[in-house]
Amino acid sequence: MKIKRSGVAAIALAAAGALVLAGCTSGGAEPTEAAASSAVITVNNTEPQNPLVPTNTNEVGGGLVLQNIFAGLVYYQADGAMEYDVAEDITTEDAQTYTIKIREGLTFTNGDPVDAESFVKAWNYGAALDNNQLSSYFFESIEGFSYDENVPELSGLEVVDDLTFTVKLKQPESDFPLRLGYTAYFPVPASAWEDIEAFGENPIGNGPYMLDGEGAWKHDERIDLVKNDEYDGPREAQNGGVDMILYASTDAAYADLQGGNLDIIQEIPDSALQTFESEFEGRTVNQPAAANATIVIPERLAHFAGEEGKLRRAAISHAIDREEVTEVIFNGTRTPAHDFTSPVIDGYSEEIPGSEVLEFDADLAKQLWAEADAIAPWTGSFQIQYNADGPNQGWVDAIANQLKNNLGIDASGAPIPTFNEHRDLITSRATQTAFRAGWQFDYPSMFNGLGPVYGTGAGSNDGDYSNPEFDALLDEGASATEVEAGIEKFQQAQEILFEDLPAIPLWYTNGMGAWNETVDNVEFGWDTWPILHQVTKSE
Repeated sequence: MKIKRSGVAAIALAAAGALVLAGCTSGGAEPTEAAASSAVITVNNTEPQNPLVPTNTNEVGGGLVLQNIFAGLVYYQADGAMEYDVAEDITTEDAQTYTIKIREGLTFTNGDPVDAESFVKAWNYGAALDNNQLSSYFFESIEGFSYDENVPELSGLEVVDDLTFTVKLKQPESDFPLRLGYTAYFPVPASAWEDIEAFGENPIGNGPYMLDGEGAWKHDERIDLVKNDEYDGPREAQNGGVDMILYASTDAAYADLQGGNLDIIQEIPDSALQTFESEFEGRTVNQPAAANATIVIPERLAHFAGEEGKLRRAAISHAIDREEVTEVIFNGTRTPAHDFTSPVIDGYSEEIPGSEVLEFDADLAKQLWAEADAIAPWTGSFQIQYNADGPNQGWVDAIANQLKNNLGIDASGAPIPTFNEHRDLITSRATQTAFRAGWQFDYPSMFNGLGPVYGTGAGSNDGDYSNPEFDALLDEGASATEVEAGIEKFQQAQEILFEDLPAIPLWYTNGMGAWNETVDNVEFGWDTWPILHQVTKSE
């Protein structure tokens, strides 16, 4: 099987596979030419779905905030390379028990120490079923985790001393350290446990920024961050703060960018895809990133369970002309999907058996739909739920028209006003239609694009997909001590996904953005987010 690899991701995974990671550096981006200033930069964002508790935030609006007000054990550079932040070193002799040492003298912005307890207690809280945390899945591999009973303290976590703790996994997993830059693994200060709900509304972190006092999060309007002068790490802010403006639509954000009222935009509306690179010449980004877009059709929906459901999902997939949509709607700023991960992730392949289900074939689509009708005749309308405050209507309407023409059914979009409302309907299982989904990788590993999204019981498994054979292959891949062996298992797991189609892959999302002349040193990372701490702005 031919495999296309990203050099950066391969290096990162190879480092994890080396087992002893004490040699990692803690250096960040190259120093900027201009000295750090007190000027505040502005960037667009979306209203976070939930209060900002690290273990209960798994969407991009809240994620961007947490990545900047917290510092984890490690962080990721623009190219996806893992570097130390809070960690002094992470070592293991068997890829199953890890010893983590924390740098001395670190504190949260309220003075609480960043110590072993601040990590262990936060992870235990995230893993306990009674706490209903969206990211509990990320602790599944730690010894003691259970889906069957509430476990308030994981047996695999042990505080050795103030600055040292150990993590024992259920099985060897060589890429475990690579995960630790994700928000679910951030520390939480001791003061938070007095009232965790209140903490979520006004979180106290240890990162390069902090919330600008009480009321800094004005819901559906803005989230204001200021520089944390006490942060002692590789991501020191080169500006005075960040105002995240929570726009009702991407078009509104782009209009403010054009008018000079916004410094950086981290996505481009459909209406500007053909013009943004010329309008902001030399100040744009349009690059492959670890993100993808899908349509999820839960089995609980009528006509989509069992064999009938498999046939209808395959028919819908073959009825979608991805090349046409990515060229006409997205002006080439998306790449048609060939697998369930991303071209920038080590292990990506365009030749996984079964992936031909992603090829446009109107005749085959009609045939498969007719076979499904022989099981149970189709009734109703096919709808795709999406959030109307993002650049989604154009492509949803285009796909709905393709389904009408190629399957002969009634199809349309089902707009929901905001991303927050869209996600609430999905996570509460109140959505009664297919819906727009996607995945922005939390860390640069193939497993991260599969396990949290399609593993049984995973927090981001929005379609409630479950296949024991798929889960077993995930476990085998995760426990592999050699990178290539793990990749082979993850690719075999994708063969099952192509047969079941718990989600229909559409395309890979490019990291796109633009910025005004007011700011310099703007760079977008492997995960599509702008790297805010290194941006400079004149006073």
